[in-house]
Amino acid sequence: MADSSSDSVSIDMETPSPSGKDNIVKTSHGSLSVTVYGDQDKPALITYPDLALNYMSCFQGLFFCPEACSLLLHNFCIYHICPPGHELGAAAISSDEHVLSVDDLADQIAEVLNYFGLGAVMCLGVTAGAYILTLFAMKYRHRVLGLILVSPVCKAPSWTEWIYNKVVSNLLYFYGMCGVVKELLLKRYFSKEVRGNAQVPESDIVQACRRLLDERQSTNIWRFLEAINRRPDISEGLRKLQCRSLIFVGESSPFHSEAVHMTSKIDRRYSALVEVQACGSMVTEEQPHAMLIPMEYFLMGYGLYRPTLSVSPRSPLSPCCISPELLSPESMGLKLKPIKTRISAEI
Repeated sequence: MADSSSDSVSIDMETPSPSGKDNIVKTSHGSLSVTVYGDQDKPALITYPDLALNYMSCFQGLFFCPEACSLLLHNFCIYHICPPGHELGAAAISSDEHVLSVDDLADQIAEVLNYFGLGAVMCLGVTAGAYILTLFAMKYRHRVLGLILVSPVCKAPSWTEWIYNKVVSNLLYFYGMCGVVKELLLKRYFSKEVRGNAQVPESDIVQACRRLLDERQSTNIWRFLEAINRRPDISEGLRKLQCRSLIFVGESSPFHSEAVHMTSKIDRRYSALVEVQACGSMVTEEQPHAMLIPMEYFLMGYGLYRPTLSVSPRSPLSPCCISPELLSPESMGLKLKPIKTRISAEI
C-alpha cells in the first residue's frame, strides 16, 4: 500500500498487457491502477466504473462493440481508472489506511491527469463512477471537456438507498463477497431480462460479471461503498458545470429517477438524456450499441467523428430510432437540447 502521506505522484510499475499498458500511480490519497489504451498523442478519455467493478467488467461490452471502439479509439487515448483496490489481483488495502471520501477520490483523478501530463479530458463513468467524475468536473472545471454519464447519481443517498448500502456494507465486512452480496450487486447493475429466472437462464454478461465479482477484495469494495454512501448532494452545483453532458440511463435502473433529476439540474442548453428500454444501470454492458449514435452526434459537437459514419447491421440502432431533436444542428454544435430519447431493445 502506498504511503498516504506522500505529496508527489510517481509510478511504481509499468507492465504492458496484451492490449493496454497497466500503470500503478501513487497519489497523495494512495495508489490507483490506470490502464492506457491507444495513442497518447490523442485527446484523453478517462473512465471510472461503478462499485465493485473495474474497466474489464464495466466497459468491456462497450469497447468490444466494433462501432463504438472505432469511434472512441479513433478519437481518443483511453485511460481506465480503477477505484482504489478494484484492479485485477489487487491486495486488500490495509485497515490502517483511512477510508477515502468522495472528494479524495475526485482529487486522485486530478493527480492522475497531472502524472500523465493531461489537460482537459472527456469523462465516461457509470453510477458511482459517474458521481466521482461529475464531482471532479465541478471541482476542476477547466480540466473537463465533456461528461458521458451512465445511470448517474447526484443526490445524497435516500433512506432506502442508505439502508440498502448499509446492508451490503455489513455483509461485505463480516462475510466478504458472499452469494447475497453478489445477488444485490447484480440487481444494481442489470435488468431482470438478463438476470434470468427459474425458466430463463442468466445471460452470458451476468455470468461473466458474477465470476469477476469473485475476484474482488471485499474490504476494498467496502471502502468504496462507505465513501459513496456518505456522498453529499451536488445537485445545486450542476448548473455551474462548464461542459456539455450526455446522460444514458436504463429504464429498469434503480437510479432512473436520479438520472432524470440530474438532467433537470444541468443547464438544459448543454445536456441530453437518453433512456434505454429493457435495460438496467450498466448500459455499457447490457446494451452498448444503444450508446453509439447518441455518442457520435455528441462528439460531433467537438469536431470528432468516425472515419465512416455507418451503422452496423448488428446494431439495434438506426437513425429513425433517435429523436429528431438529437440530430438537430444545435445538438451537434455547442448546445444540446434536454431531450429524452427512448431506444427500444428491438426494432
